[in-house]
Amino acid sequence: MKTKTVVFLGSKNIGYECLTALIANQGRYNYQVKAIVCNEQTALIPKQSLTALATKNAIPVLDSEEALLKIAPFDVLISVQYHRILLKKHLQCAKKLAVNLHMAPLPDYRGCNQFSWAIVNEAKIFGTTLHKIDEGVDSGAILFEKRFRIPPHCFVKTLYDLTEKASISLFKKNLPHLISGNYQPIPQKTLIAKRGTHYYSRKSIESLKEIDLNWEAAKIDKHIRATYFPPFEPPYTIIKGTKYYIQPKA
Repeated sequence: MKTKTVVFLGSKNIGYECLTALIANQGRYNYQVKAIVCNEQTALIPKQSLTALATKNAIPVLDSEEALLKIAPFDVLISVQYHRILLKKHLQCAKKLAVNLHMAPLPDYRGCNQFSWAIVNEAKIFGTTLHKIDEGVDSGAILFEKRFRIPPHCFVKTLYDLTEKASISLFKKNLPHLISGNYQPIPQKTLIAKRGTHYYSRKSIESLKEIDLNWEAAKIDKHIRATYFPPFEPPYTIIKGTKYYIQPKA
């Protein structure tokens, strides 16, 4: 059986954990990691370097997604928290599958800041999704997913950590199926009536951080829990033109 080729794009700790699993299982599932593209200059800096991990394992590190065109074709493209939108020309480099690990349930929460919005929306269920990448934003068919209940009075950091753990589990469990093609894609449009859908931009978090002290206490609490996530800028209120940051009690 021909060995398949895989290219990985990713960042953050979740990217490091998934790349580690990807490298470790090459012989077991008959594929080779051909190259990676990574972004290590993020607010949530990985505890360990994706570049160093790839270099240690003699895997080429490309400087951008544009370099995919130079090494094409390959079989599978895997994206885990990659920071840029891939264009059609990039997706066409993968002959078999281009897949993204989206740390939120779909089609419920597309885009960014999904953890914060779930708390503000008082969602009871959250999750993580492996889906095909198409030319839209988090709109490709669902391949695998894992959902869980959001704990009461949950802060955004807690929800992020729970989702990261569930995402690593989902990726490891279904890696062999992604490589072999053993999946049944579910178009997201078939789920919208039941689950609903939202899209949130990267800048949408700013509309959640400014707290009006005249709000009801429950609303203030909800917005603080949704936006207090060091090392990002904390929630704040503005009094007579001066910004005051808000920090929850320890």
